[in-house]
Amino acid sequence: MSLKGKTLVITGASRGIGKAIALRAAHDGANIVVVAKTTEPNPKLPGTIFTAVDEINEAGGTGLAIATDIRFEDPVEAAVEKTVAEFGGIDILINNASAIFLAGTVETPMKRFDLMNGVNVRGTYLMSQKCLPELAKTQNPHILNLSPPLNMDAKWFAPHLAYTMAKYGMSMCVLGMAEEFRSQGIAVNALWPATAIATAAVKNVLGGEQMVKRSRTVDICADAAYAILTRDSSTCTGNFFIDEEVMREEGVEDMSKYAVDPNAVQLPDFFIG
Repeated sequence: MSLKGKTLVITGASRGIGKAIALRAAHDGANIVVVAKTTEPNPKLPGTIFTAVDEINEAGGTGLAIATDIRFEDPVEAAVEKTVAEFGGIDILINNASAIFLAGTVETPMKRFDLMNGVNVRGTYLMSQKCLPELAKTQNPHILNLSPPLNMDAKWFAPHLAYTMAKYGMSMCVLGMAEEFRSQGIAVNALWPATAIATAAVKNVLGGEQMVKRSRTVDICADAAYAILTRDSSTCTGNFFIDEEVMREEGVEDMSKYAVDPNAVQLPDFFIG
């Protein structure tokens, strides 16, 4: 199965994992809608919705940049309408956009709590809700959330309760929507990395260049997402996939090609281990 001619809506696709998934699909000749807020360059966060579209077009896809704050209903509805007007429908939604703030309960300002829940939970729910009518019309429709497997062990909550709640909210969308829309053949799955991934968040928030060296590249997430999105939506749903496990299922045994530094020991990502 190929993604040629498919239309993918990807939130947060101006950089990082979202952009990597977009470029992987673009190689097939897919239509990619970049739904994100970044319209102006930022020295700490390279890439905008427009530079991402340029790369998508160069890779063989057809890109469309739509500046959108996914926390709010009107711009999300407008983004869906513009996508349908441009490409005729929506085949795949990837809820990749996410906000992060790692701190304890007392140290987490409520504005950060609200941002994480607004982007991660509300944004995922809202994007899914508005895309679902279009997904129901297409063949092999998929929703893929970049969120972790659900595990109610307190060790995942205690260090950064607000962040965990927000990410698990995305995963709960998978749990509920997969069953709710199973009869319609709409796949809803989650994907999460086994190790740290070399993104701006890892560099700027989690530990700088030393952390990046002990990470894998975004390519492993892109390849795993591609494998999931080309599976049969009527049977591949309700899963909490780990990128490394997906690639092993695809016949890839040596993960060293994804390492930023093959000589370094990769660090397990959040919620894994």
